[in-house]
Amino acid sequence: MLILAIYISIFLLAYFIYQTVARHRHAKQDYNQRKTVTFGDESAVSPNRAASVISIMTLFLIWGAFTGSKFSPVHVPGPFIGDTSFSYTAINAQHQTDHASVYIRVFPIGEKTGKPPVSTRDQTGFANDDVLHVAAWRSKLIRVQKNDTGGKEKTYRVVRINGQTITPQQSVIVANGVVSMTKKGSLSFTPDKGWQMEPIWLPPPEAVLSRLIEIARDGYQNVTLLENVGWSLLRVIVGFLLGSLVGIPLGYAMGLNNWFRGWFDPIVEFMRPIPPLALIPLVIIWFGIWETGKISLLFLAALWIMTIAARAGVSGINIAKVHAAYSLGASKRQLLTHVIIPNSLPEIFTGARVAMGVCWGTVVAAELVAAEKGAGKMIIAASKFQQTDVVIMGIILIGLIGYGIDILMRKAENTLVPWKGKA
Repeated sequence: MLILAIYISIFLLAYFIYQTVARHRHAKQDYNQRKTVTFGDESAVSPNRAASVISIMTLFLIWGAFTGSKFSPVHVPGPFIGDTSFSYTAINAQHQTDHASVYIRVFPIGEKTGKPPVSTRDQTGFANDDVLHVAAWRSKLIRVQKNDTGGKEKTYRVVRINGQTITPQQSVIVANGVVSMTKKGSLSFTPDKGWQMEPIWLPPPEAVLSRLIEIARDGYQNVTLLENVGWSLLRVIVGFLLGSLVGIPLGYAMGLNNWFRGWFDPIVEFMRPIPPLALIPLVIIWFGIWETGKISLLFLAALWIMTIAARAGVSGINIAKVHAAYSLGASKRQLLTHVIIPNSLPEIFTGARVAMGVCWGTVVAAELVAAEKGAGKMIIAASKFQQTDVVIMGIILIGLIGYGIDILMRKAENTLVPWKGKA
């Protein structure tokens, strides 16, 4: 919730500043000069590049701030690291009371550390000072009874922490942490965690970048990064092409012939809302876990989308264009090649963009189930060893490739279908 609140605050602040600057940079215009109506016109609303840049920078800033990144100029409070201590009061079997201290050193995970400094006071009672080492974000038991004289006797117990009464299953806040008592009377110290995320949950950006460079150079589990990405792309392209080769002609048939429409419409409408991932168990039973099964799953993921896109493209053609072609003496073949196909291509390209996105997400999920190579296989293998930096690197890589595919599809659409949006 805190991260979401920060993100929304930055968004609103950036929007307010941008609008303020924009109003001062441009001369005021009256109503007659503002003749362009943007409501309902998608082409009139283009992405604001400044907003896109600020959005990406904000995401990385929040990521870095909550992970203690060296790349981030600001950080939220992190976990306590250093030396601290607290005192406790114990009662032994003879109902005697004595005091002692616990000296604690909190160190970063993965680093070695020496002993914390301790007091040189004379310890003449039954309670003796203790030393504890604990990693940041971790908690550790303090068995003070083992170091105290008579601490193993049943009637021995700790009754106060820094002068505050404590009983089993209670906690006391001390400097730089919390001391809790278990059911059996043992003490446990948890250092302050701060607001930063532990690396095992969310590593900083530099750790992910370092892992990307390492895997790009040395590979991961004897498979290069290029091989993993290449296999995923190959499966997507083959599955998408097969789905298009079947789906587009089927969509045209359904859009042009009522018998085909009536015959295949129940099948298409039944299969359309079923997520491709729900078909994985059935595909494995039918085709196995190897390439045939994955490509078959991608074929089914693309088939229904391309069928509906082609059907919608044919059904949405302006009937006036059909009448005009017939009035000029066009044959049915000429009508198909010069009117129906060109006017349906915008819908087909839109469906292709959606189908490629679905296929790319599906292939990663399919590789999570069973694969020797692939981006999904790399992610699931890393998760088994809690290598969060590899998992996040894989997720970012998948997102960038998917975004790149969508950009290529847009460029192809603009080149091959320049008449989109024109009457």
